[in-house]
Amino acid sequence: MEEKIKILIDDKIKDLDLFVSSVYFSEEEGIKTLNIELDSDSVIDINRITAATKVINPIMDANNLCNDIDVLDIHSKEKGDD
Repeated sequence: MEEKIKILIDDKIKDLDLFVSSVYFSEEEGIKTLNIELDSDSVIDINRITAATKVINPIMDANNLCNDIDVLDIHSKEKGDD
């Protein structure tokens, strides 16, 4: 499922100079989270994350990819991460 999500999203956010670095699931205290980590060759600020979220949310909904999760977390890759 992670690869499917990446394929669906990458093409749609390339105009924002962003790409999907990683897609992974996590669970803490019974809360299931789908994490979509974005990266870029330039600095990612909150405005770009917001713009990406506006693109990604409808894709996730249209493809029924959020049915089994409680939280969708779209965030940037931390500087210095491999």
